[in-house]
Amino acid sequence: MRTGVTLQGIDPPGEFEAMVTEIEDLGYGNLWLTDSSLHSRYCWAYLTLAARRTSRLLLGTAVTNPVTRHPALTATAAATVAEISGGRTILGIGAGDRPLLSLGHQPARLASLEASVAAIRALWAGASLDTVRVDRGGPGFELHDAHYRFPPTAEIPVYLAATGPRTLELAGRVADGVILLAGLHPDGISFALEHIDRGAAAAGRARPHVTVFAYGVIDEDEQAAIAAARSIAAWFPQTAPVHCRLAGLPEETIELVRSSYTGGEFQEAARAAEALPAGFVKRMALAGGRAEAREHLRTLASLGVDSVTVFPLGADRMATVRAFAECAQAELTREGAA
Repeated sequence: MRTGVTLQGIDPPGEFEAMVTEIEDLGYGNLWLTDSSLHSRYCWAYLTLAARRTSRLLLGTAVTNPVTRHPALTATAAATVAEISGGRTILGIGAGDRPLLSLGHQPARLASLEASVAAIRALWAGASLDTVRVDRGGPGFELHDAHYRFPPTAEIPVYLAATGPRTLELAGRVADGVILLAGLHPDGISFALEHIDRGAAAAGRARPHVTVFAYGVIDEDEQAAIAAARSIAAWFPQTAPVHCRLAGLPEETIELVRSSYTGGEFQEAARAAEALPAGFVKRMALAGGRAEAREHLRTLASLGVDSVTVFPLGADRMATVRAFAECAQAELTREGAA
């Protein structure tokens, strides 16, 4: 399977550039940057830094949204990074998450997300044709006689971030790839893939590329790993309770976490996360040593996942990035020897 890393723009530029250089040297194929209002540095600027410091990594947003970013501006930003990077750009987009609440917004509805993807693609498709003008709109945005004066240097794949059934089916129907936020346990992944396939079948197309985001920590000190991964596990009851039920979390615990964690980045869910049992944390996130991480990789491969992206948490994120690269290489060696 292909592997990638997702980072938040929380490190100073120089430190970020050093991290990106090492990530490419470790053999990863993708680098994703979160686009989070107020809580991290500007993703497009940091993707530009990454483009200048690397030659092979595919660079993407994980993810931007059509609420705080007008689709035309997103299309231009992605096309610009594609030009700077020599065509190594992926546009990751989703409905938006809890940080939008700080700006007085709610996540985008599916109709707006779908219309935004269509508008972005229309702008790219007509960029090199002076006669093409885009007139379309969706909930929250409009385009009137809109057109580019420069074309993207290469085709840019569009990946949708998806968790719930309806968004998974939309991704299966229209996306080039899916950023899957469903935990790491077989029941949740199978549920998600079934809905992606349902959307793809409705559109008469094959399943798009699926990358599972593996949040967490790889640490042989299991208790430390669980403690560091609890915050992302608390994101699921608030945003994706269906996956909590699939993972066996009791309804009363789901409601307890939902009432304790009402907004902000997942790192702000520490108090709510205290209510989560360790077993649930392990089903939703990387929260153990290398042997456990390798088992997750084998499970995901057996289910038909195309790639896995590590989203490192904790005090030493690069230690997890290095450990995950070791695990992926070990699994590749094992498969080759089988």
